[in-house]
Amino acid sequence: MTLVELRYLVTLAQEKHFGRAAERWGVSQPTLSMAVRSLEQNLGVLLFERSKSGIRATTMGEQIIAQAQRVLAQADSILTLAEADKNQLSGELKLGAIFTLGPYLLPQLIPSLKLIANQLTLSCYEGYNSDLRHKLRTSELDAILISQPFTEPDVVTQEIYREPLQLVMPPNHALAAKKIIALDDLHDQTFLLLSKKQCLREQMVAVFEPSAKNTIECSSLDTLRHMIAIGLGISILPSSATNSAIFSSQALVTRPLQTNPVRLISLAWRASFPRHKAIDAVRRAIHVSSWQFTTAPETSGSGLLVDNHSW
Repeated sequence: MTLVELRYLVTLAQEKHFGRAAERWGVSQPTLSMAVRSLEQNLGVLLFERSKSGIRATTMGEQIIAQAQRVLAQADSILTLAEADKNQLSGELKLGAIFTLGPYLLPQLIPSLKLIANQLTLSCYEGYNSDLRHKLRTSELDAILISQPFTEPDVVTQEIYREPLQLVMPPNHALAAKKIIALDDLHDQTFLLLSKKQCLREQMVAVFEPSAKNTIECSSLDTLRHMIAIGLGISILPSSATNSAIFSSQALVTRPLQTNPVRLISLAWRASFPRHKAIDAVRRAIHVSSWQFTTAPETSGSGLLVDNHSW
């Protein structure tokens, strides 16, 4: 049994005519007829009923034809994979990002990636860490941008950059008069925290954990920033969220914390993902896009910083 015989079989089932099926493949009718007959003999079953009025698949033939279509689809996918490997910097790349990063990095990342790999199309998705983890495992996403800590079996994780976590407050707040904020200054302040679904909340609390009575919970960064602006409290935010063009210094001000806390952003992808050149292009585009809010410039060069031995 060969793939050619299976292709003849499926085409004959579609055309229901030996001559038309042979014409589609550019072969003679006897050649196609002999191939189908050979397949029937090898399988030991009759695939088609032949009569003067035409041909039709037998009950067993219909089942075998359906299976042949699945086999051919799998074979074609192998060819697609091989073709994609020849030009890894074309086609679609599905990238996920956590909610607290996507709005500030992705608008700069997309045009930067166009300059590096103009035939690579980026499809972006935002979600929680747990959601991104699942979609990466099920191949719904090719790569994800997440904050550390993050570990997952059979997934390569590479730190891309670090960004400062800063205290954010309205301009008329008493702490705005200070150049650097000590953690002792934060006691008895009303703190705005993100919901527990957001991984940034864990990083906020790791820097300073306010008492429950002094805490207000918000579902998003935008809501949190608006609440700070009207004087409902203060918070700790990453510099990407405070360096954004939509961040108004007239409504909010930032101050560095004495402990110099940072958020670590990493790019993660399946170890089995074959398009490592596309991953490298995204990494370099992120480096170009994130320089204004990072504290650890990446080592220059186009090669991946992680040695993935599974490639």
